[in-house]
Amino acid sequence: MANNKLTNLIDLINKPILTDKTTRLLEDNQYSFQVQRKAKKEEIKKAIEYLFNVRIIKINTINLPSKKRTVGRFIGKKPSYKKAIVTLDANDKINLFPES
Repeated sequence: MANNKLTNLIDLINKPILTDKTTRLLEDNQYSFQVQRKAKKEEIKKAIEYLFNVRIIKINTINLPSKKRTVGRFIGKKPSYKKAIVTLDANDKINLFPES
């Protein structure tokens, strides 16, 4: 049963978000992740602390709406998603760019 809880926590985090704004947030020790829409702040905190072995001070979540996109004459929608901005303890760090 405990193994099932861990896999559920790991599945809550989809991917890190890397944009110009989020790379500027890295200087303040804040990291952005795309998470599942049903995820709660406590679950996100447990999942990131378990995955990256860090201590989290604060979590902000945002439900972003879907956006309309036009490619040529075709109109479609980009899916909506939930973004979590995580502030870490000053001593902790997540290595998003591993050296090969």
